[in-house]
Formats: sequence, structure tokens, C-alpha cells
Amino acid sequence: MTWNDFPWFALPAMLCWVAAGITVYKYRGISHVLMLLGTLIYAIFIGGLWVGLERPPMRTVGETRLWYAFFLAAVGYATFRRHRYPWLLSFAALVACVFTCINLFKPEIHSKHLMPALQSYWFVPHVTVYILSYAMLGAATVGAFIRMHALRNDPDAPEDEALYRLMDNLVYTGFGFLMCGMLMGAVWAKEAWGHYWSWDPKETWAFVTAAAYLVYIHLRLRHAPERVVLWTLPISFILLMITWIGVNYLPAAQGSIHVYSS
Repeated sequence: MTWNDFPWFALPAMLCWVAAGITVYKYRGISHVLMLLGTLIYAIFIGGLWVGLERPPMRTVGETRLWYAFFLAAVGYATFRRHRYPWLLSFAALVACVFTCINLFKPEIHSKHLMPALQSYWFVPHVTVYILSYAMLGAATVGAFIRMHALRNDPDAPEDEALYRLMDNLVYTGFGFLMCGMLMGAVWAKEAWGHYWSWDPKETWAFVTAAAYLVYIHLRLRHAPERVVLWTLPISFILLMITWIGVNYLPAAQGSIHVYSS
């Protein structure tokens, strides 16, 4: 299977996800089936592409977009099953479709071969835990926006304990995956380049992002003003997107050891 087969899987998966995101508000039984079906279709393509490329499809930003869409759908559905917020399913379906559309409009055909630095057993777990963390931290950010909207309509609205419990669980778990990714990356870097940390642009922004989410955790534990706490999440997520995508376009990153797409 190659990227040329992607539309035949992407379009049915998106149709299922969009339908699930719409029907969840009135017909939850149908939305469960549609979300799972779309995710299964997507997983089949990822598995087929892995076989076709003869390597894990995790080398470039385009390939990681595949995983981000898949994990968003899967994690979003699992979280919805646990917490019962319909917007979680709609968010997961919408953003998974956005990343899928980017790959449809900007198809990528890549070599089957991996450069020596990527030929490591750390490759798959390192990328996987990072993408999982991105999905969870993205969902937490949406929760923050929903709470902000409620406060805008009613500044004296009582604290939504259930929503904060969801946001905290997503941040704690996502931050845990984020730190696992950094630790595995450090061990991998030692094997590949002889040192654990070099303050490469990618590493520097990863550190800044992790510190930002630590600020959120600290503010929550210290019972800081609610609006300050809420704004921490979108700011942290912007830093996360810079780490994942934006840093590749910085002049300082053009010689980075972490830029593999060229």
C-alpha cells in the first residue's frame, strides 16, 4: 500500500467521523459505531502503509499527521466513553478530519529507507507517546476554551468540577507521555549521537513546552485565579505546535539533527 491509496481510506473515514460528530448529540448509539468504523478504516491504511514502506510511517510531519488523526479519533472516543461530553467526540472528529485533509491536499511520497539515526528500536515508542500526548493536550485545550466561553456568558458561574477533573486528567496523562517521549529521546540521542541533550532547537522548544504544562499543574495545585489557569492551556498548546511543526521553519533549525523531512 502507498500514499496513492490514501484517498480511498481517508474519505470513508472522514465521512464516518463527521457523521459521528453530528449524530452524537441526538443518536449516541449510531455515533459510537460510526466513530469506531472510521478509526478502524484509518488504522487499516496505516498498517498497510507500514507494510508497503517496509518501515514505520513516522519519519516526516506528513506521516506523523496520520498518527495524530488516528490517535485523536481513538483517544477522543475513549475519553468520550469515560466522561460523556459530546463535544469531545465532535472535537476529535473535526481535528482528525483537518489533519487528514492536509495530507489529502499535500500528499507525500517518501523513500522506504530510513537514515541511520532513525534505525533504532526507540523510533516507534518515542514518536507514538509524543503523538498520544499531543492528542490529549489538544483535548484539554478545547476544554479550557469551553470553560472560558461559560465564564464570558456568566462571570460568576460556579467552577465546573467535572470539566476541570477531565482537563486535569488529560493534562496529567498527556504530560506523562510528553516526559516519557523526552526521556526516550534522550536515551536514543545518546546511542545515535553520543550525548543525551544538546540544546538543539527542537530540544529547546520541547523543554519550553514541558515547562509550560508544569506551570499549569502548579497553578492548579496553588488554586491560582481561574482565568490565569485557563489561559495557560492554549498558550502551552501553541508552544506544543511550535515544537512539533513550527520549529522546522526557523532558520536556526535548518541544520538541526531533528529535521528529517529533507
